[in-house]
Amino acid sequence: MLWQTLWAMPQAVMWEAMRQDLEVALYVRDLALFEQPGAPVNLGTLVRQQADALGLTIPGLRVNRWKIGQPAAAQEKKRQPRKSARPSARDRFRVIDGDRAG
Repeated sequence: MLWQTLWAMPQAVMWEAMRQDLEVALYVRDLALFEQPGAPVNLGTLVRQQADALGLTIPGLRVNRWKIGQPAAAQEKKRQPRKSARPSARDRFRVIDGDRAG
């Protein structure tokens, strides 16, 4: 289950490009071992280092210089201008004829 979850993440694109199948597999195995009662404390350090190297943590993303963008559907939605319920200041602006004023 964790294997499928990890490979569905955006980072998986880079893992595939860099052929890091083995590194992901080792991370899954070590995390499963660390979750067992009585696991050695230093295994937790290894799991955290692996997560960083795979870009699964914020520091790991920073070190790898990876930025995860929004899905294409969210970007497309973001590009469309919002329709406001009230008119904009420009729409409300009217020129007053100086000859009529007063």
